[in-house]
Amino acid sequence: MAALEDLQVGVMFWTGGELGIEAPPAEIAASVRALGVSCGQIGVHIPDLGDAAVEAWRSALDEQGITVVTAFPGFTGESYAGIPICAATVGYVPPATRDEREQRTYAVSDFARKLGIPGLATHVGCIAEDRSDPQYAAIRDLVRRVCDYCAGNGQTFALETGQESAAALKAFIADVDRPNLGINFDPANMILYGSGDPLEALETVKERVITVHCKDGSRPVTPGEWGRETPLGGGDVGMDRFVAKLKEIGYRGTLTIEREIVGERQRVDILEAIALLNRLRVQ
Repeated sequence: MAALEDLQVGVMFWTGGELGIEAPPAEIAASVRALGVSCGQIGVHIPDLGDAAVEAWRSALDEQGITVVTAFPGFTGESYAGIPICAATVGYVPPATRDEREQRTYAVSDFARKLGIPGLATHVGCIAEDRSDPQYAAIRDLVRRVCDYCAGNGQTFALETGQESAAALKAFIADVDRPNLGINFDPANMILYGSGDPLEALETVKERVITVHCKDGSRPVTPGEWGRETPLGGGDVGMDRFVAKLKEIGYRGTLTIEREIVGERQRVDILEAIALLNRLRVQ
């Protein structure tokens, strides 16, 4: 995969599922390249990660010249329909699906290694902030195992921000105590979950930021409810300040646009986001 520029603009795309398109890898990769970008992150939704899938995706990405920096394992049964539902269904926290999702993570790590993708990332779920909670220790130990597995594949593992405060996330990372553990920083999630100011959070965890999502949103009207995702630049993040802060802390990775809708509106919003970020990255 090609070397990237500092703060190169890319997109988050999926192998299928609710946020992607059900199409062959060649068609999906071509749709990404048609946006005018050549890098991004891939959400791995497909159940079969065998040699045929690896070869199809390798061929598609190579043909379009797309460099993938992170793979996100897709977990069956997750729902972001509301904060309580999220807490009950997302990531490694729900006990009923924990073992299955751990094994799925290892499979996606192997898939990513074969494609030359250097990192994994995911929402681990709503981690208990009480460190004496048995579930806290269970998730900590699971993340240690995931980090060790990814390290064996030459990869980093990043926690997606949003479901906990920056201070709690930083403390959890310290408890896990693995050098390849970092953060995929999504400023909009801090807004949508009501978990803190994105720029203050970025300052708190800056040493651990590996990758970022460029996503925007408005704050919840009622505490405890969701905020609302918006087109980039239309929410409460302040993308000019966010990109400036990334430069200030020395971040040089990709600016990966994530727009969690589907259809033509998603395409239009992504194109506008690309234009916005390309202006901001050189200011």
